[in-house]
Amino acid sequence: MFQALRRLQQGCEVHAKRLSRLGGLTPLQLLILQVLQMEQEITASGLAKQVSLSQAALSGVLDRLESRGLLARRRDERDRRKQWLLLEDAGRDALRTAPPLLPEYVMARFAELPEWERHAVLAGLLRAAELFELPEEEEE
Repeated sequence: MFQALRRLQQGCEVHAKRLSRLGGLTPLQLLILQVLQMEQEITASGLAKQVSLSQAALSGVLDRLESRGLLARRRDERDRRKQWLLLEDAGRDALRTAPPLLPEYVMARFAELPEWERHAVLAGLLRAAELFELPEEEEE
């Protein structure tokens, strides 16, 4: 199991370097911009859940994206404690020119699999991710 996970990690690291070199964005930054594009507006806590990060870890990434003009924060008019995140035009441009989040050859190979096998691969990846979640009594 570890060897398979290591091969996946290695492939992801190689692609992450390629993404940064070609598009100037990390996979996480690209994922955040994609979520913002789909959602139109979302709170930081909602975004943190969608990208599987703590709000503390997400905060630094949001600061970097905001400093580059790719996203904006807007205070909620009714609840001033709440901030909404939205994609700026520069963020949309970055998404248009960025390489795909997953390599095209991976997506092509995935699409060639029979439907049952695509479902099995996805289910296996989701289950593997769940296995790494800390039991509730160990969470900080």
